[in-house]
Amino acid sequence: MSDTTAEAPAAPAVTAPVRGGGPDSLTDRLRSPRTYAVLIGSLLLLVLPFYLDRFWLQAGLFAMAAAIGAIGLNMLTGATGQLSMGHAFFLAVGAYGYCVLAGESSTESGHTLTGLGLPTWLAAILAVLLAGAAGGIFSPIAGRLRGAYLGIATLALIFIGQHVLFNAGSLTGGYNGRAVPPLSVFGFTFDDSELVVAAVPFGSSEKLWYAGLLALLLSALFARGVLRGRPGRAMNAIRDHRIAAGVMGVPVARYRAGVFVLSSMYAGLAGVLLALVFQRTVPEYFGMILSLEYLAMIVIGGLGSVAGAVIGAAFVSLLPQVFTHYSDSLPLVSAPGTGGLAPGEASRYLYGAAVVAVVLFLPGGLARTKKPQAPKNPAVPKQPAAPKNPGEKS
Repeated sequence: MSDTTAEAPAAPAVTAPVRGGGPDSLTDRLRSPRTYAVLIGSLLLLVLPFYLDRFWLQAGLFAMAAAIGAIGLNMLTGATGQLSMGHAFFLAVGAYGYCVLAGESSTESGHTLTGLGLPTWLAAILAVLLAGAAGGIFSPIAGRLRGAYLGIATLALIFIGQHVLFNAGSLTGGYNGRAVPPLSVFGFTFDDSELVVAAVPFGSSEKLWYAGLLALLLSALFARGVLRGRPGRAMNAIRDHRIAAGVMGVPVARYRAGVFVLSSMYAGLAGVLLALVFQRTVPEYFGMILSLEYLAMIVIGGLGSVAGAVIGAAFVSLLPQVFTHYSDSLPLVSAPGTGGLAPGEASRYLYGAAVVAVVLFLPGGLARTKKPQAPKNPAVPKQPAAPKNPGEKS
């Protein structure tokens, strides 16, 4: 009796992908349109100080400072799920900490100002650490509270900070604020002393432009490394499944407290850069509205994304500047004090509407308008189905 059962053909051997030929190879990444866009954008940012006037350079510096602060808040709120309403407090700690550490003792506007006279580069570093220390003092509370409870607790920081800023005249200068010493690094001072580069005079805005770019780049790269590494996975686990993360061995309270300190240091760095751009710190600026603007930045740009924080910060911080510059040409918008809608109010209405639109139609934010698809590996062929037994009924 002959055997009618046919043997299934052997499956073809799976070959390893050829190095350098896969879809995620280094060569393909270098040739991707995204790489070219990053290179062109970087080159454009480097040459802008040679062509833009002081107004637009200051607007760009405001956006850089806002992006640094938004990255820190996004790691806390977007990646870890901790709502913070007191981000402006830590910006104020960084800004005024730099002024006190780098400034000299003097008398201004009826206040005897206290200053330690430290080197400005050292004062900038210590101001960032001071903001982190302030976050560390609050971190035990941040490690045990979550959601709206943490938001209300951090809201108290704004009221405490405003009271101190307006009444501690020897440190803050009171209502009129205090002057900001220019940054000096290795004898190079970022002030308005004229420096001619390629027949273009460089003032404080042009000099600070490159310092702001460097600070933003380092901040973004560090945050990206944190979010893509093991700490980032732990933070996302705490955000999505807090109890499950604790069961798996993630120290939930410790991570929440640590991220809160890191976010405070980012805010302190943003405050230092803002103070250097403004050249004068004013207590009224570091209030409730500033904290709400930072929350709008990360929602519009995209929660948990470094690129989203940068995009949202640029959108929210540049709108008032654009409306102010073109107030004569825009309908319903007029210069402050002339009647009509002030540029600041118009910008708040617009990015308030943007927050609602993003929540309804783009939950991932502007940075995630397209959902990335996992690339297929062409090196692994599809396994053919085994032929049916001829003696078997279909």
